[in-house]
Amino acid sequence: MAKQKGVMSEELKYSIAREMGVDKTVTSQGWGAVSAKDCGNMVTKAIEIASRSTSHNSTMR
Repeated sequence: MAKQKGVMSEELKYSIAREMGVDKTVTSQGWGAVSAKDCGNMVTKAIEIASRSTSHNSTMR
């Protein structure tokens, strides 16, 4: 099976990692060293950001 390309930009991933306090782990050890719990929290944060963006864009119409 082919590897799926990521949906989030690298900039957004690093921004969320900084906010969550795992950016140093990512920088020194890579994304594989980030715990599953922290990854889940990052996905939750990304969904919140996307939801705010979508609702903001829909009210602008």
